[in-house]
Amino acid sequence: MGEEAALPKRALGKTGAEISILGLGGEGILKSFGREEEATSLIRRAIDLGITYFESARAYAGSESYYGRALGERRSEIFLASKSHERTAAGTLKHLETTLKTMKTHHLDLWIVHDVRTVQDLDQLFRPKGAVEAFEVARRNRLVKWIGISGHRNAAVLSRALDLFPFDAVLLPVNPAEHHYRPFLAEILPKAQARGMGILGMKTLCGGISVKIFGIDSLEKFLRFALTQPISSAVIGCETIEQLEMNARIARSFQPMTKMEEENLINKVKYYSRELIYYKL
Repeated sequence: MGEEAALPKRALGKTGAEISILGLGGEGILKSFGREEEATSLIRRAIDLGITYFESARAYAGSESYYGRALGERRSEIFLASKSHERTAAGTLKHLETTLKTMKTHHLDLWIVHDVRTVQDLDQLFRPKGAVEAFEVARRNRLVKWIGISGHRNAAVLSRALDLFPFDAVLLPVNPAEHHYRPFLAEILPKAQARGMGILGMKTLCGGISVKIFGIDSLEKFLRFALTQPISSAVIGCETIEQLEMNARIARSFQPMTKMEEENLINKVKYYSRELIYYKL
């Protein structure tokens, strides 16, 4: 793979794993049905580009089946994650059984509690026979190596979840608009860092809205902003191989933003923050 294999890596917290600073998310073209050729080509191209972190979810349409079709012998080259939005132990274990079968793998490197939003979610997850019990069972049985949690609606709820269980990784929104309304970065990053968690960034490009508002040149600024934060990887879904390759070029040549560059970008997006943080509203 030559030069394309040189995508930088960072530690995933204290797990001992290292992953590429750019990850492929399960949205974009992967969150579809009936686009097998395009989706599998994109996954395989991502591996060729040196991306090692790959993510899906039970809720993401045909995403897991695309991975099952694309990976084959290349499964050993990557760090594979998926998510379950079930809240009961029984339902969660059924999700995992389906996920492993669909992705054609014997284990997940990271299994993530998907989209924790409310206090009711926490009650369901941590009650007897709640989903967290299933995550622990799966790890004991070596069906998953590490356990993560994700949230993008309410930072206080996600923060409370971190107090209730020693998760190995957390997936949260990381973009400059976050500073302007109920910010996840200020609430979650210090706690996750103090606990040695792997920190994964999502909503890095605000679902593509950043490019629609500020143009294609903003892609580099938003991705640089995310990678300047203390995260392990910025996880981005892609619609095309061209988008994937552009993201990889930016990640490969990444240079951290200065404090002034960060502040300028945060101020620049303030007027548009409501559109950019659509996922909280």
